[in-house]
Amino acid sequence: MSDAILIPEEMPRLPVGPTARRGVGWWGVWCLVMTESALFVYLLFSYYYSAVQFDAGWLPHGHAPSMRLALPDTIVLLLSSLAMWFGDRGVRRGSRVQNVAGIGIAIILGAIFVAVQLLEWSGKDFTPRSGEYGSLYYTITGFHLAHVIAGLVVLLVVLVWSALGYFNPRRSAPVLIASVYWHFVDVVWLFVFATFYLSPYAMW
Repeated sequence: MSDAILIPEEMPRLPVGPTARRGVGWWGVWCLVMTESALFVYLLFSYYYSAVQFDAGWLPHGHAPSMRLALPDTIVLLLSSLAMWFGDRGVRRGSRVQNVAGIGIAIILGAIFVAVQLLEWSGKDFTPRSGEYGSLYYTITGFHLAHVIAGLVVLLVVLVWSALGYFNPRRSAPVLIASVYWHFVDVVWLFVFATFYLSPYAMW
């Protein structure tokens, strides 16, 4: 009598990954968002605390930075958030084309944001060592830029997985998690933009 175990040719595949969109990863990314939000709150508080100690003279040349690049860059980042929402909606509808297109456009717009931010940095006539304002400006915008780059890496991974057909309406938690993080990065920039480019007009 043979002890060999016969394995049917067609075996049902075991589920891989969470079936619910709001699984452990979803809660995990929200914990990350809250932690990083606290760091940005501390940094922005440092700016406002320092700003109220001085008059407009602490600003470079006595006025707020130009919005010539920052405003279009803000619009680009907001459009990338909209594209990510479009991609997330696509996977929920079972449309791989919409899913891949949305994430791909979000990555392109995010990369444009990074390039424009670096271009703006190169045009500044002050450095992190120029004073308190310069130190805060480069620290806060640089910290945000690092989050954008990290988000682009996450989106790129999710894009590859989406193109390979790893997701469907029942299993799409990684897309949602990436989307939450990307929206967080965009919202943080709105506060950074309001702080450096808009608040000086209200404060002085």
